[in-house]
Amino acid sequence: MSAAIGFGLGLRPEHYEEIVAAPGRVDWFEALSENYMVPGGRPLQWLDRIRRDYPVALHGVSLSIGSAEPLDRAYLDDLKALAARVQPLWVSDHLCFTGLGGHNLHDLLPLPYTEEALDHVVDRVKAVQDHLGRRLVLENVSSYVTYAASDLSEWEFLAGVARRADCDILLDINNVHVSAFNHGFDPLAYLEALPRPRVRQFHLAGHTDKGTHIIDTHDGPVVADVWSLYAEAVRLFPGVPTMIERDADIPPYATLVAELDEARRVAAAATARP
Repeated sequence: MSAAIGFGLGLRPEHYEEIVAAPGRVDWFEALSENYMVPGGRPLQWLDRIRRDYPVALHGVSLSIGSAEPLDRAYLDDLKALAARVQPLWVSDHLCFTGLGGHNLHDLLPLPYTEEALDHVVDRVKAVQDHLGRRLVLENVSSYVTYAASDLSEWEFLAGVARRADCDILLDINNVHVSAFNHGFDPLAYLEALPRPRVRQFHLAGHTDKGTHIIDTHDGPVVADVWSLYAEAVRLFPGVPTMIERDADIPPYATLVAELDEARRVAAAATARP
């Protein structure tokens, strides 16, 4: 794993000043694309400042790559301009759809895993990559429902998109755990089915366990089961950069840095294990 981009954190406004004051404590940052797709303002100034000291990846939530509606060309233009400004490590979004009938539902909604949907997504990924002039990285999402029409597993669908569209995978370990619990599949089988050269990044995050189901909330620390699954992922996909997400109940910067150190320890132990 490259020392320069081994372990990163999500860039959050609560931590801007500490990040600038203590360079080097984190290897890289992931910035939420939509927060900076503006012509100016303080957020973009902070991003420019932090980018001077750190590599940055861009991560979006609004691409809606699985939608049946036309791609939003204005959104893609803004994303391309931001990427030209930031020169990110990579540009990622989610393998999902986010709205219907022109309405943004502000959620990452799962797709039916069918050959027809696969063809549709592959065509759209290729179009986005042509527009951006760079390879796209797509993240698996947590899900709480399945479609009766699905005739592929989620991992078959994700692997098919990556291979056929020539894109990469952002493997969210927490999301695999959440969906595996909710739908009763083997999370390790999911990891083992993915094409190794396509996995570009790991996400780690916390969730809320409701007993009968798990909700992906990103409001707490990574739990033991997710750390264990992460260790298996490190063994299967060595050298892949890791990032910790926290989107609610944002803790002090030092708390997240300490959790990132735990990711380093887990990864080192997994790599050393025969």
